[in-house]
Amino acid sequence: MNARLSLLLVALFTVIATTSGCRPGASQEVVVYTALDQEFSEVHFDTYEKATGVDVVPKFDTEANKTVGLTEALLAEKDRPRADLFWNNEILNTLRLEKAGLLEAYQPEHRDQYPAEFRSKNDTWFGLAGRARILLVNTELLTEENRPTSIFDLTKEEWKGQGGYAKPLFGTTATHAAVLFSELGDEKAEEFFSGLAMNARMYPGNKQVAQAVGSGQIAFGLTDTDDAIVEIESGRPVAIVYPDQQEGELGTLFIPNTLAIIKDGPNPESAKKLVDYLLSAEVETALANGPSAQIPLNTTVEIPLRIESPQTIRPMSVDWDAAVDHWEPAAQFLRQSILTH
Repeated sequence: MNARLSLLLVALFTVIATTSGCRPGASQEVVVYTALDQEFSEVHFDTYEKATGVDVVPKFDTEANKTVGLTEALLAEKDRPRADLFWNNEILNTLRLEKAGLLEAYQPEHRDQYPAEFRSKNDTWFGLAGRARILLVNTELLTEENRPTSIFDLTKEEWKGQGGYAKPLFGTTATHAAVLFSELGDEKAEEFFSGLAMNARMYPGNKQVAQAVGSGQIAFGLTDTDDAIVEIESGRPVAIVYPDQQEGELGTLFIPNTLAIIKDGPNPESAKKLVDYLLSAEVETALANGPSAQIPLNTTVEIPLRIESPQTIRPMSVDWDAAVDHWEPAAQFLRQSILTH
């Protein structure tokens, strides 16, 4: 009798599971390709899992070119997408995916809490948790009076050998390059990067630039606020300079993380709900208060920040669509003329 009852229960469960669609991976999981460092993003996935019961399956890439690696994976999988959501730690490669038609439009719950300049006009991506492109200076090597104030100081003869920058093909450095080619035009941008290669030292990434400044290998470097804050809060003799703040100068570039739903992903409804959660004021606040000091872009967040924001200093005005259109020729120039220098 017990055996028959067991078989009956198994059969009944099978029917319920089949008719209700409760199969593994159907609606109780969401696959996220994640370029934001695991130490910063995983805690939010864990919190969401505990609150909803939905299994968040992240794919991290730990290589220096992780954003490019994940983007290439999404492009390769376009005919049979495996990912539901792309959490990029910059914007250029998200724009590449949008241009390739791989992103699904969605209007999140908190859509209107984000400035228009940090979300797609087609609702295919949304920016959050920004970082600023800044100059980090060594305060033991440079007094406040003689510190550089512009990214263009990196190319000046007086600073030869004293500045540093990250390889301009990945992450925020690639985004910055695309923006400069768009804003300055090809001729002036090529002149700037040629001068950079001649005058400053190139490092594998922004973290290495910040560490080189903190250790005194170089006097200053172009990096991101999240890498700079680590050096500052570790007690290194460094300070942030927000570049190009004078009238007629470019302003400081702010680059957001971006969230984008992948078209025809296996779990679209779960992806939408996770986007709603990640764009909440609570997540933006947590990212701002965390080790990387991300800048909240959600306009309802009003908390003390450890770094400046687009509301407190002069930001660079950016046409993101124009920037992505300039990326391919910019990348070709950088590979041929800069990286072989």
